[in-house]
Amino acid sequence: MLPTILQSTQSSEELSGVAGWAVGLMDAIGAPGAAVAIAAENLFPPIPSEVILPLAGFSAAQGTFTVAEAIIWTTIGSVVGALVLYLLGRWLGHDRLAAIARKMPLVRASDIDKTTAWFAKHGWKTVLFGRFLPIFRSLISIPAGIERMPVLLFLGLTLVGSAIWNTIFILIGVFLGRNYHVIEPYMDWLQWVVIGLVIVVLVWFVVHRMLQNRKEGKPLLSGE
Repeated sequence: MLPTILQSTQSSEELSGVAGWAVGLMDAIGAPGAAVAIAAENLFPPIPSEVILPLAGFSAAQGTFTVAEAIIWTTIGSVVGALVLYLLGRWLGHDRLAAIARKMPLVRASDIDKTTAWFAKHGWKTVLFGRFLPIFRSLISIPAGIERMPVLLFLGLTLVGSAIWNTIFILIGVFLGRNYHVIEPYMDWLQWVVIGLVIVVLVWFVVHRMLQNRKEGKPLLSGE
């Protein structure tokens, strides 16, 4: 279904990493493949939508499917992925998540309390505008479920935020057209930047909590 993509980039092997994987999905099932890729991006934040969406726009520019189909299907993928995490949050609930946190090294039940309190104060704004922030747009669905935000409100906010974000990056791919392959190496680089940021945040949290525990006279890995 994507001969124009593969011809414009000379061979499918030239598209590596996330870009190559997304092309494979769209090659197999068309526009719904973009939805699958974006749903996966919601569930696995290190997969950046900033890579997948322009590629969907590029394929739309080549006539494989329409721009409207690209926007609709990727937005469906965004909403479905977010809904899975929302339902996970509802299933966990505050008490169950706090109990899990108490059994994990370095994590305190108070961390859960602070997160849910912050969400309770900024709820709808966080869900809507959080769709524009890498990694955060995935994770915010969990506290939304924990706090039992009305599901229709959550879906509506996610739909609006995702549609705006997806449209912007799909149109970038449309306007790039045949020049998409020129920036493909930078898209893979962006993937590693996102992964690097995740690692930096995790390392910061671990070091900060261990120093905090030492200052309080607790075992370094204590979560209490």
